[in-house]
Amino acid sequence: MSVTIGPLHVRRSVFIRASAERVWQEFTTLERIKPWLSRGHVLQELDLTPGGQVEFSVDIDGAQKRFGGRVLVIEPTRELTFESNWQPPDDWPVPTYWTFRLRSLYDGTLVEVFHHGFETLGAQAAEILEGYELGWDIKHLVALKAIVEA
Repeated sequence: MSVTIGPLHVRRSVFIRASAERVWQEFTTLERIKPWLSRGHVLQELDLTPGGQVEFSVDIDGAQKRFGGRVLVIEPTRELTFESNWQPPDDWPVPTYWTFRLRSLYDGTLVEVFHHGFETLGAQAAEILEGYELGWDIKHLVALKAIVEA
């Protein structure tokens, strides 16, 4: 079951010269995913079962903030989707979502990450999206590529 990506989303991608099966190995445990995903924020918890929890911490202006949520979709070699919401008192009324998608392409795999669901945040959605568009880069995906292609 794939998640629908709404109209307000951040998308970043990288091409990795390896099979989707090989790339997916780096999604299978906290020990494997943390080295490439903990960049700018720190992955604290990862339970890769439907309903399991994902939790990150990040330093914002000297204050430690936490965010994350439930794992919604886990389709090995294809998709990982989880909720993303700040912990109180900074939480939004509804979460946004992170989706990682892997797709075989040419002699490798296209890996895409989407931060999506901003349209559910109402009048603030465009402003919040713009902030995330400015903040997201591809350092996580470049690190994943370096690990897989090493």
